[in-house]
Amino acid sequence: MEILRIVLTILFVIDCIGLTVIILMQEGKSQGLGTIAGMADTYWGKNKGRSMEGTLVKVTKVMAVLFFVLALVLNLNF
Repeated sequence: MEILRIVLTILFVIDCIGLTVIILMQEGKSQGLGTIAGMADTYWGKNKGRSMEGTLVKVTKVMAVLFFVLALVLNLNF
């Protein structure tokens, strides 16, 4: 069981580092004063789910779920 705990801890550390990097790669959600005038409604704004930003958001969600699952499993006393 100790080997499993070591493997899970290594995966947890890798997930933590990856999650930090992916969050820092994302753009800010505010577009400044352009959102007031409606200038943010461009092609890239409408198709954000297919762009790199959309991919980063999806990967962030998956890695966040993995983070919580690994944190719960590592805190079990088995």
